[in-house]
Amino acid sequence: MIYGDDHSPELNEVDVLFFEVGDIVYGTDAQQVLRIDRSHPDDIELPELGPLKRGGRALVFDTPEGEGHLKVDAIRGVRPVPIMDLRRLPPVAGAAPYAVGVFLDQERPVMLIDLVETLNAQGRH
Repeated sequence: MIYGDDHSPELNEVDVLFFEVGDIVYGTDAQQVLRIDRSHPDDIELPELGPLKRGGRALVFDTPEGEGHLKVDAIRGVRPVPIMDLRRLPPVAGAAPYAVGVFLDQERPVMLIDLVETLNAQGRH
């Protein structure tokens, strides 16, 4: 996870996979992603992330119950991000449990998503 408990000095970057839902760019810890596939009708859609344009791709990730699939519109790529540039969302923000933090990408904030928590948001634990 992006905010794991291991904050050793040599671990100063995390690879973030950037993806789009509609016109909004989100990020997730690239280590959570097993692969990128074509989406299927029963894949997870999170309306809270915004409306999908096509939803033709799916981020595939591991869960305790097997694989999870989150529909997305596009993959922007993976890039290393300094951990010091990541910010947790404070509990007072009232964000969904899958929204774990924010990365300020130049002037634009990017919401960081925990993929496993997206299943809980859909009631699929």
